[in-house]
Amino acid sequence: MPNQLLSLVSAELSAPADPRAAAMAGALAAKYPQAARAVLFYGSCLREANLDGLMLDFYLIVSDYPAAYGKSWLARANRLIPPNVFPFEHNGLLAKYAVLSEADFARLNGPAADNVSVWARFAQPARLLWAADDLARQRAVAAVAQAVPTLFDLTLPMLPPGVDHDLQDIWKTGFTLTYNAELRAEKKGRSVSIVDTDPDRYARFGQAALAGLARQGGLGQGGEVPNTMSPLKAAARWRRLQRRGKRLSILRLAKASFTYAGGIDYLAWKINRHAGTAIAIQPWQRRWPLLGAITLLPRLFRGGAIR
Repeated sequence: MPNQLLSLVSAELSAPADPRAAAMAGALAAKYPQAARAVLFYGSCLREANLDGLMLDFYLIVSDYPAAYGKSWLARANRLIPPNVFPFEHNGLLAKYAVLSEADFARLNGPAADNVSVWARFAQPARLLWAADDLARQRAVAAVAQAVPTLFDLTLPMLPPGVDHDLQDIWKTGFTLTYNAELRAEKKGRSVSIVDTDPDRYARFGQAALAGLARQGGLGQGGEVPNTMSPLKAAARWRRLQRRGKRLSILRLAKASFTYAGGIDYLAWKINRHAGTAIAIQPWQRRWPLLGAITLLPRLFRGGAIR
């Protein structure tokens, strides 16, 4: 892993965060005393000054799933369709947290990941608010440091040839591709606007990622960074990621109807917040949340609330 990028990631993960979010991370880790290894805070709430009324996003990294849950179906579900997602409340703040083992967190941030859901998020800013020990911190940093190179590896071959592209082109194309590889309840253009929230940050991380790729593959005659795969191979990889990502989104939605109390209300809240819709959940949908969630999908696609 390039030292420059690793240093940038380590510094960003260690940067200060809202004390209430930090306290929440500690309380979350305390729920899993035999398994908790790290707690990361990410998502749009990271940029908010006032967290009241928002839904914070955390990843809880555990040593392994049996240690987190005991011998239960939750451990099997987390292993087969990672991650499991649960609600959490602490001192008046609401959150949801996703559970991944250290091994899965490292794998899903890297180029071998079979879906974009983890590395696409951790190519963006995050904070490491709690770690069990120095080794847990080092492993979390090393895992997150794979995310930007993974995005760049897969995005560079997808850029139109024969054109000079700047770092913003790479980032915006990459995030557009990742948004198309999941069912996302976001307004159109959200994938592009991510970079505009902190262009200096994305420039620094992008330059470090390109420098690392250049060291691995050598520079071209004009100083260009070579692609790690052909455009045809990259396009085929993105098609696989898109197909699998859509399927996984449905499976995770179905699983959350069992693991996430009030999950269908959260789903409606998130879609309404991000897509500007006014979906109202009916009593029967709360009674049978899996069926209720599935019946929402055709409406959401037709209305463009999810893509």
